[in-house]
Amino acid sequence: MTAETTSSRNALQRWGWVLAGLSIAALVVIFLAPAASSDPDGLDRVSEDKEFVDKAEEPRYEWLPDYTVPGIDNEWASVVLAGLIGVGIVFVITLGLGAAARTARRRRA
Repeated sequence: MTAETTSSRNALQRWGWVLAGLSIAALVVIFLAPAASSDPDGLDRVSEDKEFVDKAEEPRYEWLPDYTVPGIDNEWASVVLAGLIGVGIVFVITLGLGAAARTARRRRA
C-alpha cells in the first residue's frame, strides 16, 4: 500500500463517520421535527406561567422565526428545512472550531 492510498483511506474513514453523523441528524430532523409539540417550552412557558410574557420585546431580527423558513408556505417543508439549516450551521461551526484547535496544537508543537 502506498502512502497516498493509506492517507486517502484514513480520510475516507474519518469523513465516513462525519457523513454518517450528518445523515442521522438529517433523518432525525426529517422525521421528528415536524412531530414536535407546538406548546410553549423553556422561557416561553415560564414567562406565561409567571405572567410576564407581555413585558417581552420582539427580537430585532430572527433567522428562523418559530423554527420555520420565511417564504415557504408548506409548514412541513419549512420546519424540516429550518432544522436542516440548523444542523448545517452547527456542523460548519464545529468544523471551524476543530480546524482552529488543530492549528493551535500544531503551532504549539
